[in-house]
Amino acid sequence: MDYNPTTGKCLCGAVKFRISGEFDSFFLCHCARCRKDSGSAHSANLFSSAANITWISGEEQIKTFQLSGSRHVKSFCSHCGSALPVFQPEIGLLVVPAGSLDSQLDMRPNAHICCSSRANWDYDLASIERIEGLPG
Repeated sequence: MDYNPTTGKCLCGAVKFRISGEFDSFFLCHCARCRKDSGSAHSANLFSSAANITWISGEEQIKTFQLSGSRHVKSFCSHCGSALPVFQPEIGLLVVPAGSLDSQLDMRPNAHICCSSRANWDYDLASIERIEGLPG
């Protein structure tokens, strides 16, 4: 990553942040927990053990949920529900939902993970019709 920090925000704009430093990895996780979090086929998260996050605005609007008995954590805006970065101090890891970023990424996902938990409808998606906007 160059000298330009990575920036992002929630959907309503109440929470804004800046990340300085590089990401170690970028995974698309298909586990049941991440599917519940995202409401989709997978989550798309960036991970860093060295990057720092600065909350520009709205830090007091952030809510964090940790699934009991697990390391599964999700932070989100209390206004719009958008997924937001979360720092897990016990393992020294910053987890950043890729969709929360406004900046362009200079990396692609490293891998699909937890594929044994993949939804039964999540296969051969490249063959499905592509529509550039909303369906008519």
